[in-house]
Amino acid sequence: MSGLSAIPFSLLELSPMKEDATVSSTLANSVAYAQKADELGFNRFWMAEHHNMPGIVCAATSVLIGHIAGQTKTIRVGAGGVMLPNHPPLIVAEQYGTLESLYPGRIDLGLGRAPGSDHITSRALRRDERRAENFADEVTEMQTLLGPYDGSHPVRAIPGENTNVPIWLLGSSLYSAQLAAKKGLPYVFAGHFAPRFVYDAIALYRREFQPSDVLAKPYVMLGLPIVAADSDEHAQFLATTSKQRILALLRGDPLWLKAPVKSMAGLWNEQEQAQVENFLGLSVVGSPVTIAHKLNMIVKELGVDEFIFTNDLYQSSDRHHALEILRSIKA
Repeated sequence: MSGLSAIPFSLLELSPMKEDATVSSTLANSVAYAQKADELGFNRFWMAEHHNMPGIVCAATSVLIGHIAGQTKTIRVGAGGVMLPNHPPLIVAEQYGTLESLYPGRIDLGLGRAPGSDHITSRALRRDERRAENFADEVTEMQTLLGPYDGSHPVRAIPGENTNVPIWLLGSSLYSAQLAAKKGLPYVFAGHFAPRFVYDAIALYRREFQPSDVLAKPYVMLGLPIVAADSDEHAQFLATTSKQRILALLRGDPLWLKAPVKSMAGLWNEQEQAQVENFLGLSVVGSPVTIAHKLNMIVKELGVDEFIFTNDLYQSSDRHHALEILRSIKA
């Protein structure tokens, strides 16, 4: 298991909500989860931007990042990510520059170009779909706003300027991999929901990477769904919670966090089963020995530099225990 000791483990949080819970209790659970990760020495705790999704309560990403950073000690906290076409780059720079000023050396800014919701919600966000076509230019604008002032641009992010908040590019396609390589930025592949292009995207990123002022060589972080338990059998049982969520997503139903079930039989048809299993194709499910073996294989196959896990289990105690298992396999 020691082969994983040099690979940083991080967490991606969506603040999953049970139907009978409150937003306040759900966010309190996220804070407690972040504190557990901080205590166990995890590297990062990132929040994912989603809108208009009952069952997912991390819409106000920068607010939550500030709250969680204030309730933890050393873990890096950031956005995984900000869907940049939803927001003016200046506002994002001011927000994350403020966070970096409050919590120096602990803030990350992951940028994506997806809407983070449906087209109706995109219109409610006043999102201009054409802005996605200008994503590369807006990433450059973010770098300028968060970098040192050179006297040439009239609009400055105050605060934000010269905070040099680390920027990551997130994606599930070849486009984001190629852009990250061109700009010499660290790259995160969204394997937790879109495993299809994982091999091609990472290979493209490494092949075309151009060293930059912020990164001398490629750096790949891979998002994975994790379900860790004391036995393979119990892990498979717990994994039905995420399967039910993805099934609800495919059907357009609310994404409430649901209790695990003994069998998914009768809850889906064959086509839906295939779609859910494809969606979760990179899931790592099992006991400590099984988890360690699977992660080691992924490192060997893809040369991953860091993992960032989604850990959507029904009970907070199971989520916390999963973190303990992940920590143990790095020993």
